[in-house]
Amino acid sequence: MKIVDLRATTVAVPLEAPLRHANGAHWGRFVRTIVEVETDDGLIGLGEMGGGGEAAETSIRALKPYLVGHDPLQLEQLYWKICNPTASLYNNRAQLHAAIEFACMDLAGKKLGIRACDMLGGALREEVPFASYLFYRYADPKTGLGGEETADQMVAAARKLKREHGFRSHKLKGGVFPPDHDLEVYLALAAEFPEDSFRLDPNAAWSVEESIRIGRAIETVRNDYFEDPCWGLEGMRRVRSFVKIPTATNTVVVNFEQLAACIRLNAIEWGISIHSSGELGIQLATMLHLGAAIPNLTFAADAHYHHLTDDILKGCKMRYIDGKSAVPTGNGLGGELDHDKLQLYAELFRSTGGYDYDRDPQRPQWFAVVPETRFAQPKESRKAPKKGRSQNTSDRK
Repeated sequence: MKIVDLRATTVAVPLEAPLRHANGAHWGRFVRTIVEVETDDGLIGLGEMGGGGEAAETSIRALKPYLVGHDPLQLEQLYWKICNPTASLYNNRAQLHAAIEFACMDLAGKKLGIRACDMLGGALREEVPFASYLFYRYADPKTGLGGEETADQMVAAARKLKREHGFRSHKLKGGVFPPDHDLEVYLALAAEFPEDSFRLDPNAAWSVEESIRIGRAIETVRNDYFEDPCWGLEGMRRVRSFVKIPTATNTVVVNFEQLAACIRLNAIEWGISIHSSGELGIQLATMLHLGAAIPNLTFAADAHYHHLTDDILKGCKMRYIDGKSAVPTGNGLGGELDHDKLQLYAELFRSTGGYDYDRDPQRPQWFAVVPETRFAQPKESRKAPKKGRSQNTSDRK
């Protein structure tokens, strides 16, 4: 089996409503680049990477000379051809490699008649638990859906997701509003679902001391972990030394060298979850196969997937039942590309273009700093501040 072609198509798939986060927003759609790797025997493997737009397409296509003639079964050779740590210092290819590696694993599974999880050691579970992913949202201008800011609104959104999907763990994406607002929302969620577990992620927007203060204030909650409250290994080490909640990161430990430094500093308390990056069905399938094979999957996985209105795979969107999603049963990743939808959403990308992930469309003069001091203000607090709620007058809207 030899690679003969490599294709990349960028798509924009609509969200139910724009998602707000500490560094900006997803502006009503996810931009993803779909990778197709074709072999000499006519098989096609699928991969996916986040964002990038035309630049991602060009970068993927530029790797074709490296890969034509490569055997997709040779995954270690694939890594060194693309990601030699010295040669790729000036053209970081980690995400490009990941999407192509997905596609090669998909090809290998199709060729050998096995699932992707079988190449990772086999499935220890056939369902993977997921947490709800709760965002403050802008209202969709066409449907009016979204618009959640207050504790009551966020509890109502969580209640709806739990009713529809059965989630038993809930993740609050904080850092948009002042820390005390996140604290109010988080405690309200915990009170509403006393049998469930929770995790809080302000995307490293807070100072170290603010992180310690809020961490101590939520210690009575049934916490999964406290994710990236502040920036940096040393900052996270100090938070961990003062807060009893397990800490987690997806920002300051992102390669093996950083992992070694993290262990030496004792900066993060380690448990295993699977992080989300705004996935469509191809990447969700990779998350499911990985989740099937990991023996110590300590926590439910994250997923943005339920915020999407559609997907680019054939059939309906993947489902959560009782907060879990089934591992695909087909060979390879187990999904088949819907070429009509691929073209539909490729055209949507061409017509709408990309968006600035690290900017907020309704605060055009704002940009994120670390630690953040210019938090947004909930509309409710701008009109009639609630008694006892911490106020921040630094809004720059």
